[in-house]
Amino acid sequence: MSLLGGIRPPIAVLSVLLLALAGITALTLGRVGHDRVPKAVLTSQQHFAEDGAIALRASVDEGVTDLTRTAALFSAGAPVPADAVLDKIGNVYQKWTGTAVVEIKSGRLLAARGENVPLTVVDRARLGDKDGLAPRMVRLRNGETRLLTFALLTWEGRPQQLLIASSSLKFPGISLGEFRTIAVIDRAGTVLSSDGIPEPEQVSTDLQRKEVKDSHRQLRAFAEAASGRAGQHPLKAKVPGTGGFLGVSGSLSGDRFLGERSVAGYATLASPQPGESTVATGLGLTVVAMVKVAEDPSTVSSPAFGLLAAGALLLMGCLTVALLLGTVQRPLLRLFLESRRLTRGDLTRPVTVPRRGEARRIGDALERLRGQLTGESPAAERARRAPRFGARTLVAAAGVLLLLWSGPLLLLLNRAGDTVVVPQQMVNDQRERTDTLTDRVRRALNEGHADLASVASLIGDRTGPAQMTEVLERTMNEHERYQSLYVLDARGEVLARAGEPPHEDRGEGHATRPMRVLDDQGKKPVIVGRAELSGRHGAAVVGEFRIDFLNALLKRPGLGEVRVVDAERRIIGGNNGYLAFGKLPGDRIDELVDGTNQKVGMNPRPSGVLFREGSDIQIAAAAPFVGGGAAKTLGWTVVSWQPASGLAIPEYSYQNRTVLAGLLGITAAAACLGWLHIVVVRPLRELARQAEALAAGDRKTVLYPRHHDEVGAVARSLELIRQQLQDRQRARERGRAPVGAGRN
Repeated sequence: MSLLGGIRPPIAVLSVLLLALAGITALTLGRVGHDRVPKAVLTSQQHFAEDGAIALRASVDEGVTDLTRTAALFSAGAPVPADAVLDKIGNVYQKWTGTAVVEIKSGRLLAARGENVPLTVVDRARLGDKDGLAPRMVRLRNGETRLLTFALLTWEGRPQQLLIASSSLKFPGISLGEFRTIAVIDRAGTVLSSDGIPEPEQVSTDLQRKEVKDSHRQLRAFAEAASGRAGQHPLKAKVPGTGGFLGVSGSLSGDRFLGERSVAGYATLASPQPGESTVATGLGLTVVAMVKVAEDPSTVSSPAFGLLAAGALLLMGCLTVALLLGTVQRPLLRLFLESRRLTRGDLTRPVTVPRRGEARRIGDALERLRGQLTGESPAAERARRAPRFGARTLVAAAGVLLLLWSGPLLLLLNRAGDTVVVPQQMVNDQRERTDTLTDRVRRALNEGHADLASVASLIGDRTGPAQMTEVLERTMNEHERYQSLYVLDARGEVLARAGEPPHEDRGEGHATRPMRVLDDQGKKPVIVGRAELSGRHGAAVVGEFRIDFLNALLKRPGLGEVRVVDAERRIIGGNNGYLAFGKLPGDRIDELVDGTNQKVGMNPRPSGVLFREGSDIQIAAAAPFVGGGAAKTLGWTVVSWQPASGLAIPEYSYQNRTVLAGLLGITAAAACLGWLHIVVVRPLRELARQAEALAAGDRKTVLYPRHHDEVGAVARSLELIRQQLQDRQRARERGRAPVGAGRN
């Protein structure tokens, strides 16, 4: 018989699966209590650190690109004094703490702005090496760390100059809330910069000083642990199938202090594209975000339920297996033995006929065939009623027994309900991460407008269209945020263009706000930035931003649905499918956006809220554009929301484990009983029909076994009996033939 065929393997596999499921149920549903800090809170800190790593990486790479591109644009034009270079850079970009221009050959300082740049660490003799112009970190005497970025200013006939920009490793636009700390560490675990922990002079009581001391100690411990884990390979560090952040990230749990436990998330600076590297990713930096959360001592489960569920499954499983063994397997095995006895010629004893189902029909047919083989008269054949319950009904009854256990777990038991306790930290994290994302979008648009202003400052009244086109194409190649760049004169005519055809309405009033949104026939928002040209009255450089660039900024795990809406609460962008210029889903989200844009003091503030409507619980947050720059005039708001049921909260985790147990029970039952139906029940029903036809006198239909199992063995025996009856019938026909009938 085949290894997977027959009636024994499905029943045996079902028994093993039910026994294993009973053990899993007892272990997973019978665990006492839960983690004092929900896993959802730890995961949220990991996502927060990832947000910080993305913001820091983008800031560093953008700074390097801007400095290099600006130096290249200056070098392409006529020579300008070093002071003019720094003045123009300072007017366009306000991201560097200090800038300087040094003559490389002599080492003479030509100009400087802002804080003193540590020029003594620059080895001018090695600037021509392979990585001579690569950014580097410098530790100052006061303990702070600065990142130095370099670019070359080259004009024919003049000594080559080195443009140096110094910046701190601070996070641009990260919303920390009231009790969070965020830090940047290097490969050795040294804290390079941190925000969120008060300085000693900012606290007044002994308890506060003790708390600050404990925070510094805990941060150093987290930094040491994170630096060790940051050295892993990104693919080995993350759970398979999680996707999302491309670098190494995770969460850490620390010590308790005054009833609160310190938890942290860490994330390395990772490239936005798989397999690529950037200047920032080569610095070996890691972001650590730490917060103190209150522990939840309550429990949501007890061992009694898991043990009762496992015991009920064992009872149902025993009944199911006993039903299949007594009503399906044993009668079939008895038929197998009886059919083999008849084929061996043992016809003296009557056939033991099973009581029910197809096995009874086949047994009756075997008894009738035994009578035909022994020469009994048809009147001696027993006439019996057709069975009421077949094998298919018995298998269905076994499935119902298992469904009685799986159904309540799947649909009724351990429902989370409307009393789920959602940690306040989750609401705070949703608000702060949304605020951080808002600032990230605003800064990205401001950076784009600053690039336009930088290009506009280098295009004079004598620059020709060919030179304009060259500058525009170079800018588009260096920045993927634009879909089109072009120069308009005072009448709105295009002087030079790079990229796609313009969407800008070039009629009256085209020189309005520095940044606005065009309605491309209600199908696709077109974000347009504008910077006036110096020396050309009314002319401007215009850049159209790709909407995909905006949507890519919004793709952050752990925030749920994210939308960018304008002042009229029309959707401009989102992290997944949305209808451009459509409305937000539901009045609650709409009212949240409206309330968030109300001024509290000088500016509106981000807000987070927990919506409850029965068992439907949602966490939502909104943050308007606050801060300077051209993007503020857009009046946009970023709003996010997600169902609490998708978070790793104990009540939902317990419900999910209960549902999973029910699903596993249904899957095991469907797989094994379906296997039994396909391999045994259907062939058995067909065999019963063929056996009755053979007993009724059909000697022409050949019986072929479908499988090499018990049913197939009975079919082979019936085929041998058919051949014996056919041979006897031929012999009788030859004996009754008249003499000489064959000579004609």
